[in-house]
Amino acid sequence: MIKDDIRSYFPILNQEINGNPLVYLDSAATSQKPIQVIESLKKYYEFENSNVHRGVHTLGNRATDEYEGAREKVRQFINAKSTEEIIFTRGTTAGLNMVASSYGRANVSEGDEIVITYMEHHSNLIPWQQLAKATNATLKYIEMEADGTLSLDEVRKAITDRTKIVSVTMASNVLGTINPVKEITEIAHQHGAVMVVDGAQSVPHMKTDVQDLDVDFLAFSGHKMCGPTGIGVLYGKKAHLLNMEPVEFGGEMINFVGLQDSTWADLPAKFEAGTPVIAGAIGLGAAIDFLNEIGMDEIIAHEHKLSKYTFENLSTIEGLTIYGPQNPEIRTGLATFNIDDVHPHDLATALDSRGIAVRAGHHCAQPLMKWLECVATARASFYVYNDEADIDKLAEGVRFAKEYFANV
Repeated sequence: MIKDDIRSYFPILNQEINGNPLVYLDSAATSQKPIQVIESLKKYYEFENSNVHRGVHTLGNRATDEYEGAREKVRQFINAKSTEEIIFTRGTTAGLNMVASSYGRANVSEGDEIVITYMEHHSNLIPWQQLAKATNATLKYIEMEADGTLSLDEVRKAITDRTKIVSVTMASNVLGTINPVKEITEIAHQHGAVMVVDGAQSVPHMKTDVQDLDVDFLAFSGHKMCGPTGIGVLYGKKAHLLNMEPVEFGGEMINFVGLQDSTWADLPAKFEAGTPVIAGAIGLGAAIDFLNEIGMDEIIAHEHKLSKYTFENLSTIEGLTIYGPQNPEIRTGLATFNIDDVHPHDLATALDSRGIAVRAGHHCAQPLMKWLECVATARASFYVYNDEADIDKLAEGVRFAKEYFANV
């Protein structure tokens, strides 16, 4: 269960913003880091700092053991078959671009289809736009239900025998919708398409089993799951990765280099050119240890509880609209909303004056904003360190902002 003193593990939360205790409700953008992760970075730089794989000295061996140990922690965390299927990247965006640039360019041709949804983050939309333009393929969108969920009937309509790639977020960064990825994957495979999943908003919040889901690729970021920035993961089925070409070239990803030609290293080094984000990977490993200690089932249960509490509080405010499915059991821990006659940026500024951090804008999801018929929204997103008291302060702050701007 979530410990009562869990906030004490996060040093950044022990401060005041504009004369008020910090209420951090922007975890969908980036999560805060527990002391265990911070200490793991400090330990690496103080006692183990060295490049990996290349040296035979003690520091090099220590760094390599920690780095590859983190890869094994990731493998276990998402239940991949092998560490060969775990590629360290800069983040979700880099992983999705790698799939589009390598697998996509080799397997998508004129007249083929790429299928995504209207709720995708730009990181899982623009790479497919560019791939479609480069190959003269067709980019298609799965129609959404009025509450921001996906119907499997609409999925079946969108995916055809011409579909080569289906790419869907497992959880929307705006609506919070948890999509039926396992069922969508089954439909995609029935038509011979591969399934790519944006796990940025799902892997940090719920148990993820890539073998059970049977997805072909999954990308996610460390900084959204209590880990450092600049480190992410691309999971890919080994059969696909073996047949893919690297997208970056240089040191570490080679086997043999001649004057006119080169051959590539074995997986996963083949896709990790240059000095990797060693400290970031080690920090991600520490973050996984931290999340495992809490328990992923406990985390999603905590978020469902806070979602329900948030909806109950915010729904009493006149003129406030919450977007996405109203059932907290099918969404992650966030609430995206607007108030009549108050711009989201003004609302976020008013909340910040009371020490409450929320996100405002289009959330890198402009097509979804158009579907919602608005240009921007406010978003409060929470994680393991939030509780009902934070939601109470949010509701109080929203009421304050509503009254304030009504009288301006």
